[in-house]
Amino acid sequence: MSDITTTEFMQRVVRFLDRYEQTLPPPTPPLDWSNTFAARWVGEGSGGWLRPLEITAEQSLDDLIGVDRQKQLLEANTSQFVRGLPANNALLWGARGTGKSSLVRALLHAWKDQGLRLIEIDKADLMHLPAVVARISGQPWRFLVFCDDLAFEADDSAYKTLKTVLDGSLEATPDNLLLYATSNRRHLLPEQRSDNLASSMVDGELHPGEAIEEKIALSDRFGLWVSFYPFSQEHYLDVVRHWLGSLAAQHGLAWEWNEELQKEAIRWATARGNRNGRCAWQFARSWVGRALLEA
Repeated sequence: MSDITTTEFMQRVVRFLDRYEQTLPPPTPPLDWSNTFAARWVGEGSGGWLRPLEITAEQSLDDLIGVDRQKQLLEANTSQFVRGLPANNALLWGARGTGKSSLVRALLHAWKDQGLRLIEIDKADLMHLPAVVARISGQPWRFLVFCDDLAFEADDSAYKTLKTVLDGSLEATPDNLLLYATSNRRHLLPEQRSDNLASSMVDGELHPGEAIEEKIALSDRFGLWVSFYPFSQEHYLDVVRHWLGSLAAQHGLAWEWNEELQKEAIRWATARGNRNGRCAWQFARSWVGRALLEA
């Protein structure tokens, strides 16, 4: 191998670095939160960055039918938070398709002009919460960190990271941040019948075993629990009528609620094995689309 001079070696190093830099993603500029209402945390290695989200066709709180108690609880808590008053992290749990995620996004729609901002984060990226906190610390906006469909498996240790964040550490969580999470599980972890085997009676009182205590400990760290329940048929049909009216009005479609339309909506839900808000919205989109096509 022939010898190369120092100059030639350095030129090769520079060319290699140039090629390597071309493979790197471009630097992400800081978000302008005055014009960005929502963003998603994109995890990369031990850190990540915030990707702005386009907010279009937002559902309003009035679009959520039959969940007045849930709306009242979340509106009050969010109103306190936006105004700089004490408020709680919230866990929205219950049956699928009943409006948990829609309610959180509707809260953003209602309060974004008062300084509320939303950061979506996946469960896998919860370990990056300290990095998210560092990005928003000192900002004048009020941030909801939103984790949708949060649940852990029995051997998933990520929930311990979340427990630490919710409980706080030596470094206090900034007062411009709240965590809202949705889940189909009340305690976020699978509950087995075997967990009850370690329970014991002490002086006539039932003491749960360590496995149950561990599972309850995480959900207990959410100061506000908001429960959602499966829809009755009447509730489901109320939501169907709402979305039919809303979508038909958007497209100038004349329509009338009748017995045949009601039976069709019920058959739609029966075929899918559930009655919920998502199913009602999907039926309304299908029916209005077909009616417009026929017209």
